[in-house]
Amino acid sequence: MTTKSIALIAGATGVIGGNVAAHFVREGIRTRGVTRQPPVETDGWEHIAANLLDPTATREAFGAAADTTHLVFAAYIEKLDPVEQIQINVELLRNTIDGLKAVGAPLKHVTLYQGNKYYGANLGRFKTPALEDDPRLAAPNFYYNQEDLLRERAETDGFAWTIFRPEGVMGYAKGSPMNLLMVLATYAAISKKLGIPLRFPGPRAAYDDVYYQMSDAELVGQATLWAGDAAAAANQAFNLTNGDVIKWSHLFKAIAGHYDIPLEEPQEFNLTNQMPLYGDLWNEIVREYDLEPNTLNQLVDWRFGDMILKSTWDNISNTIKLRQAGFTGCFNTVDRTLELLDDLAARKIIPPARA
Repeated sequence: MTTKSIALIAGATGVIGGNVAAHFVREGIRTRGVTRQPPVETDGWEHIAANLLDPTATREAFGAAADTTHLVFAAYIEKLDPVEQIQINVELLRNTIDGLKAVGAPLKHVTLYQGNKYYGANLGRFKTPALEDDPRLAAPNFYYNQEDLLRERAETDGFAWTIFRPEGVMGYAKGSPMNLLMVLATYAAISKKLGIPLRFPGPRAAYDDVYYQMSDAELVGQATLWAGDAAAAANQAFNLTNGDVIKWSHLFKAIAGHYDIPLEEPQEFNLTNQMPLYGDLWNEIVREYDLEPNTLNQLVDWRFGDMILKSTWDNISNTIKLRQAGFTGCFNTVDRTLELLDDLAARKIIPPARA
C-alpha cells in the first residue's frame, strides 16, 4: 500500500483491527475505522459509525468512505451456536462489501482474517504443522463461508483478496477481552498481589509437552500493509505467526521472572469459574496503582484462556508460504510477550512488573 491508498477497517477497535489501524496511521496511510459504538480513542484514524448488520444504514454511512481502495475486514461477533455464528458473521462481510459497492468505492483489495480454527484447532488434535491447502473439515465453520463469499465477490466485482490465519493474537486493544495477552497479564498481576507463586492453570501435559505459536498484533499490521499491493499476496491465504514456537513452561518461567515471583508446579483449575471471584481484588489493584478504571470483566474473557491453556495438542502452522511470497517479519514470542506486558503497564492497564 502507498500513501495514496485509502483504507477502511471494519472492526477497528478489536485486537487485530485496532493494531492494524495504528500501524497504517504510523505509515502515513489515510485510514478510516468502522465501529457501531464511538471509540474511546482513534489514534489518528477517522471514525465511521455503522451497524454492519443493517445493510441500509451501512450504505448510508459508507457515503463518507466512497473513495476506499483497501478494505481490512476484522469485524467479528461471537455466537456459541455454529449456525448462528455462520449466519451473522457472513452477513457482516456481505453488508460491508455491498455497502462499498453501493457508494461506488474503487475497491482494489480486501484483507480477511481467519485463524487455526480453520484447521480444527478448537476441536482437538489436528494435523500439524498445518498448511494453507489442507482440506476443510466436516464441522461447520464460518471461516469457510466467509472465504467462499469473498472469493465469489472478488471474481464478480474485480478486486484482489488476501486471507491471513494468525493464532493467539497478542496485542493491546481497549474493550476487547477475548485476548490472550490480557489473560496472562491479569493472571500474573493477581498472583503477585496475592503473594503466591505463578502456576500454569492448565493440565501438566499442556505445560510440558505442547508446542504453541502466537501472532503479534503489530506483525499482523505489517503483513496487512504488505499484502495490500503485493502481487504475490493477491488471491492467496497465508498462515501468519511470529515465526517461532513456545512451550508454556518456558513462557511462564519468563513471566514469573519478569514479575519477580516464584514459579511453582502447574495446578489445573477452571479460570472461567474461579477468576471472576477476584473482581473486588482487581478494583483494589486499580486503586493502588492508579490504573485505568477497568473492571476485571472488561479486561479479560477467561473462557478464551481456558480454551487455549487447556489444549493438550500442538497448535502449529507452517509459515513458509508467506516467507517465500516476500513477507519476512517475525518476533521472538517470549521477549515480545514481556515487552507487551510492560506496554500494558505504561498504558496503566495493569500494574508494573516491579513497583
